[in-house]
Amino acid sequence: MSGPRSLRRDLALGLGAGVVALWLLAMAGAWAVLRDEVNEVYDAVLGQAADRILRLPGESMTEPAPEVTPRRGEDMSYILRRPDGAILMRSAGADATVFGETPRTGYRESADYRVFGRRAPGDNVLEVADPLAERREATREAMVSLLVPALALAPLIFFGVAWFVAARLRPVGLLAKQVARRDSADLRPISAPGLQLELIPIQDAVNRLMRRLADAMEVERTFSANAAHELRTPIAAALARTQRLIAQAPEGAPRQGARAIEAELKRMARLSEKLLDLARAEAAGVAAGSGQDLRPILSMVAEDFGAAAGLRVTLPPVPVVASIDPDAFAILARNLIENAILHGTPPIEVALEPDSTLRVTNGGRPLTADKLALLTRRFERLGSRRGGSGLGLAIVEALVRNAGANLEFRSPAPGRDGGLAVIVALRNAEPEVP
Repeated sequence: MSGPRSLRRDLALGLGAGVVALWLLAMAGAWAVLRDEVNEVYDAVLGQAADRILRLPGESMTEPAPEVTPRRGEDMSYILRRPDGAILMRSAGADATVFGETPRTGYRESADYRVFGRRAPGDNVLEVADPLAERREATREAMVSLLVPALALAPLIFFGVAWFVAARLRPVGLLAKQVARRDSADLRPISAPGLQLELIPIQDAVNRLMRRLADAMEVERTFSANAAHELRTPIAAALARTQRLIAQAPEGAPRQGARAIEAELKRMARLSEKLLDLARAEAAGVAAGSGQDLRPILSMVAEDFGAAAGLRVTLPPVPVVASIDPDAFAILARNLIENAILHGTPPIEVALEPDSTLRVTNGGRPLTADKLALLTRRFERLGSRRGGSGLGLAIVEALVRNAGANLEFRSPAPGRDGGLAVIVALRNAEPEVP
């Protein structure tokens, strides 16, 4: 099965072939007109030659002349004959077979010659013959003088057609690039300047589709945020009652059951918090460059996990200012560190570099390429039985995408036999001027 055809190639070839076909038709018409014009000119010359021969002084128009052996190759020849065919005068190169047995007036063609006959004194007939080869040669030379410049210009014509087609299709390419760059994080209306009238409905249809997608995703985010927010209060109330029940219940099965309920309620509380974080991450505004130093934010997030987490935090000696909202950076760092603690093994290294690159590295078994591709999928745990919502790296991916940053996973981690390194390259921003 052949691949898709190129519209630009088809248009260029079609227009080029059309120009060539029309040019060939024009050349054929020019050849026909030129041939008729050359014939008219040469016929006029034949008539003039006959008039001059008739006016020659001292030539007998009535006495027979001796027959001369014809010689081929003469440009023009003539013969003067009586009505019965007797030759009175002829040129040295005249071939009697060209003129026929009976003299005739007017124009005719005979034996590749053009013959003109005119009535002479004494009811005689003067016939002048001119070879047609000379006319064909004149026509051919004239056509060559037309064809050579046209052939020289043919490549320029094809390049001109190709350039014109490419220029006219440039808005289409711009439209295709804008559509290709759009994803769930960028559903703004597309606009291709200079788009032709026939293609504007396609642009409008794509914009309507993206508007419907944006509305649907906004409804989904709003529902998730509202649901998570509304669940926080009843979950907190149920958790408080459960903890009170644990304190009042006697040792044994009742207390164990209450502790199990407490664990599930805490898991639900964490899940609602993650859903809220995901809704914030997918919202706009995380790329606002506040000009704040990210080092104290990362230090505060790392301290929240406590010394038991075994984190090794490395901060540069100079301020690190990136184009990201401070709250969004805190959510991003917290989820990366939490993912490393839950699903990795020590040592866990957190490093912030002067070029606004955040690296979080943990130990563990190396991950294959197909598993790395699933890390940012929602509720994906890759078979892990440890706690977690499966939303941490999905939140990170949404924050990175909306901040215009770059997210990279490497396994095994650089300098280790296994583990995972998550690298977030943020965009630098100018620090605030006090």
